[in-house]
Amino acid sequence: MPKILVSYRLPEAGLQALREKHTVIAPENLRFSREQIMEHLPDCDALLSASLKVDREMIDRGSKLQVIANYGAGVDKIDVAYAKEKGLSVSNTPTAVTEATAELAFGLMHSLLRRITECDRHLRSDPDFRWGMMREHIGHSLYGKTLGIVGLGKIGRALARRALAARMKILYHNRSPIFTKFEQESGATYTTLPELLQESDIVSLHTPLTDETHHMLDAQHLSMMKPSAFLVNTARGAVIDEQALVQRLQTGKLAGAALDVFEQEPKIPEALLKMDNVVLVPHIGTETIESRTEMAHEAVDNLLYFFEKKKVLNPV
Repeated sequence: MPKILVSYRLPEAGLQALREKHTVIAPENLRFSREQIMEHLPDCDALLSASLKVDREMIDRGSKLQVIANYGAGVDKIDVAYAKEKGLSVSNTPTAVTEATAELAFGLMHSLLRRITECDRHLRSDPDFRWGMMREHIGHSLYGKTLGIVGLGKIGRALARRALAARMKILYHNRSPIFTKFEQESGATYTTLPELLQESDIVSLHTPLTDETHHMLDAQHLSMMKPSAFLVNTARGAVIDEQALVQRLQTGKLAGAALDVFEQEPKIPEALLKMDNVVLVPHIGTETIESRTEMAHEAVDNLLYFFEKKKVLNPV
């Protein structure tokens, strides 16, 4: 019977089907340490990886490993190329994360433009906070704004559906304009990245972190955005040159940013923490009970399918 090592304590409802058919080694507390992972790996046939850096040393330690099932869509913490070189299959959970992440991106847009968290913060801390019309906390409406979506995968399209309800105009940039049916249904327009940055009132990032997308928004690209524009990132922190973003915000050349992810998580630049025109949340894109449970089901389905068919449902 195959042994599956689970690196993090996941929703038990999602693991139940795996326990019924295979031997599962899972932490009693929150997570296994790296040392514990390395101790268990030589006896395990599969690794269900959650919030774990899976490097060459770890892959080599798993001498019996056949498959790595990632709990999440992003696999930037896994050395996928080396895993495949060693003959391992790698899977992820691209479907379960979709709606929760799109919800957060849309919520961040609302909070940023309407200054919701800023007003909440000031009401709690400033007894002299001024009420009334046309005060310093006046914001912007989403209605009629142009939203630029970078990366029109499942999450990007889920965000677009929400933006349509707000009567926003949608531009998108992808590696190729392959979403003809989506364009017809939504009125979304494919454009180049520079054009999207120049024309959008709000830019939302939904691209995986790869060598090609690292610092995709560098100082040069950020300078293409309008000073009145806003930036939302629920993808990966390193897609943006964080220091270049800080500089644009500090000099008033960008109206604001809402960030769920950061380059050096959990470290956040002090400058961002001090800005009222920045909304910050601690990488909670998929942190709903429903999404976390469905992610466990999807990761387990990849493993169950692998040990039946010798291939995964969601190959990376």
